[in-house]
Amino acid sequence: MTVKTSISLTDQQADFARGLVREGRFSSMSSVVQQGLDLLRDKTEAKNLETEALQILLRERQAGNFVSSADMGKRIKKMAAQKDKNKVS
Repeated sequence: MTVKTSISLTDQQADFARGLVREGRFSSMSSVVQQGLDLLRDKTEAKNLETEALQILLRERQAGNFVSSADMGKRIKKMAAQKDKNKVS
């Protein structure tokens, strides 16, 4: 189903769209606008999926075990000491 609507474009947008039609890349101005909207929808959906995935990851991290800064400091010192020991060997 298609819906007829009226839109306003800047001079630059109209020139660009007309150029695409003139070059034969699109059959009409409507096709250009439809393609643009499809691309914008795809971009928006991808961003929404990415945001959702990050929110899930954050919730998983928040539900997990946390290491205190003191414990992390001890771990780092231990790893550095092990690395220094391996250099000498």
